Amino acid sequence: MSPFFVMSLLFGLTFGQTASLCAPSEYTIHVEKRECAYCLAINTTICAGFCMTRDSNGKKLLLKSALSQNVCTYKEMLYRTALIPGCPHHTIPYYSYPVAVSCKCGKCNTDYSDCVRERPRTNYCTKPQKLCNL
Repeated sequence: MSPFFVMSLLFGLTFGQTASLCAPSEYTIHVEKRECAYCLAINTTICAGFCMTRDSNGKKLLLKSALSQNVCTYKEMLYRTALIPGCPHHTIPYYSYPVAVSCKCGKCNTDYSDCVRERPRTNYCTKPQKLCNL
């Protein structure tokens, strides 16, 4: 192996995260309950973007610790609660949702993320819509 290749490889492994573009991004969640008269459109932030990933094609040449499949995930988040309008008295009209404060490239945490595949696109309203800007 040439010295240039080895230096490039070491540089990429060491500083690969600096090339990542993982950051909070604006996102709209549509929330509705069967009992309530309206659908609520909530503007929030989620973690989205590109994270540097190391391909495992060269796994025989590298240590396992040098190989990773990183995702853009929450570094810090908080929860907010919104009131869904038009709900009858016997229904709980509140909906809690996450707000990304900061993001990082790291291993996917299955406690709050779907790490396997993208969910079907069902983020829309079937009832009259109200907008919630918090």
